[in-house]
Amino acid sequence: MKLLYSPASPYARKVLVLAHETGLIDRIAVTVAGASPTGPSAEVAAHNPLGKIPALVLEDGTALYDSRVICEYLDGLSSGPRLFPEGAARWDALTRQALADGLLDAALLARYERVLRPEPQRWDAWEAGQIGKIRAALDRFESLVGGMPALDIGTVAMACGLGYLDLRFPDLAWREGRPAVAAWYAQFERRPSMAATVPKG
Repeated sequence: MKLLYSPASPYARKVLVLAHETGLIDRIAVTVAGASPTGPSAEVAAHNPLGKIPALVLEDGTALYDSRVICEYLDGLSSGPRLFPEGAARWDALTRQALADGLLDAALLARYERVLRPEPQRWDAWEAGQIGKIRAALDRFESLVGGMPALDIGTVAMACGLGYLDLRFPDLAWREGRPAVAAWYAQFERRPSMAATVPKG
């Protein structure tokens, strides 16, 4: 299997963390493939017509995307404990993953506004709206961490979201006023899977 990814992508990091946690990382060839909303990669577009990463290319040439699909596929290959649980726990885990992915969606839109859009065309109200979504998601994280399992796709997604904020939005100081999630993340980021996938960019 080949994973097309960017070292700074939090969605790709989610896939890599899960691959480490499930013991599948050695079965995946990780390939850097830059992708941008304004300059899509031909290599990525050949596998994902949306031009987005991550994309997982299987041995038969089939491509899977996005990170949610790839993570569930890899989890299904694992012989160990499932990160996508069954029953009621599944819906809880998937909802936390959706919340974390929504935080990342807003963060990326804010990032694009700050970095890619020409300065005269930037829309302050748009960026403020995205930052508001990030803060709301963080506040929900704060209320959730006390009742979460130690590890599932929801916790992986949340941790990758917080790691991305540390990389791209240190000005948000997301830990302030959120002691529970700050303490949880301080523990979770020490996992070997997190240490092996620290984003760069």
